[in-house]
Amino acid sequence: MQTSSSPLVLRGISSMATQALLANLTQIYLVQAGVQVQIESVGGVDAVKRVQAGEAFDMVLLASDAIERLIASGHLQSGSRCDWVRSPVAVAVQAGAAHPDLSNAAAVKAAVLASPTLSYSTGPSGAYLEQLFQRWGIADTVKARIVVPPPGTPVGALVASGRAALGFQQLSELMSLPGIEVLGTLPADVAFITTFSSGIPTVVAGDAAADTARVAAVQSFLQFLASAGVQDVKRKQGMDF
Repeated sequence: MQTSSSPLVLRGISSMATQALLANLTQIYLVQAGVQVQIESVGGVDAVKRVQAGEAFDMVLLASDAIERLIASGHLQSGSRCDWVRSPVAVAVQAGAAHPDLSNAAAVKAAVLASPTLSYSTGPSGAYLEQLFQRWGIADTVKARIVVPPPGTPVGALVASGRAALGFQQLSELMSLPGIEVLGTLPADVAFITTFSSGIPTVVAGDAAADTARVAAVQSFLQFLASAGVQDVKRKQGMDF
């Protein structure tokens, strides 16, 4: 249980897409509430595996579909899902490269077919793009051109190095990387927006059953993440709600 000599520290895990945003929000919350929140950002697949393995966290912050799967499997508390931010998929090329037309679905399809190499993440946006290529009937055509990012490597880094000529990833993950030019989000007729949600684990970092202060602190922070007062911070990171 927390004591006056032991300051409250909350621990969570998130995917890389919200890393920069959470870094900003946890600092704001520390100033406002005096509570330190430590969020470890890793690949979404790895985050799910660690929660499933029973690693203790106070909160889990992942794409909504991953949160739902962890609730269904009993690793997160039923009814604990809270949507807190939405993130669009954007497209990038290496700095100085030609800018393909991405004004509509047909233009995006043409750009993909014309690109010698392309890359996308293994998260929700990547799954969506695979489905989109299947729907367009080009999945087999472009399969050999796809550069799969190694764990922990952002798609933008592959684009900046020239390993991928066209990169698709969350705008928040692309917008601050050097060596690339972000061409914008996917056009409206094929736009994809990932909703990120929070969930409270059934295995927690502290003795939450006995520590009412810790429970209240977790709930307060998650409410802060979803509050209207942090909308501008989200927009600066290429996200909204």
